[in-house]
Amino acid sequence: MRTNGPDIRVGHGYDIHQLVHDRPLVLGGVHVPSDCGATGHSDADVLFHAIVDAMLGALASGDIGRHFPDSDPKLKDANSKIFVQQTVDLARTQGWELVNVDATVLLEQPKLAVHASSIQRSVAQSLDVSTSRVSIKAASNEGMDAVGEGRAIACHAVVLLSRNHR
Repeated sequence: MRTNGPDIRVGHGYDIHQLVHDRPLVLGGVHVPSDCGATGHSDADVLFHAIVDAMLGALASGDIGRHFPDSDPKLKDANSKIFVQQTVDLARTQGWELVNVDATVLLEQPKLAVHASSIQRSVAQSLDVSTSRVSIKAASNEGMDAVGEGRAIACHAVVLLSRNHR
């Protein structure tokens, strides 16, 4: 077992939600103008959910459903920023710091390029890191599957955590 030098861990997270007409679209804590929003127990922020799952994976601490179950009535319509902040606190309590996050949001409409910098700033602020440690990208599924048909939104996120042993 290593006792000196940096300790690093990678985590991958994924989330997908159906799109409906009676909900706002929230990505990384930013309300994005759209005809449709994601449906879910909380605010259905797929970006924050994927990041939380990636962090929990890197910590070997289960998944978002274990920590923030959709059966908990207190979490109904909850702001997912809370999930991010509690997960950051968990990581720090265990001696881990976020090195970087790289996320790709899969969505047909609306196009996210004009919102990318505000989403990046919001995610960085929620994670308590510099924007230089946060990469947010968007892609479409070119008309294939539920995402491509405009019926769903999905996100993949990868995080790198490090801990220095002294």
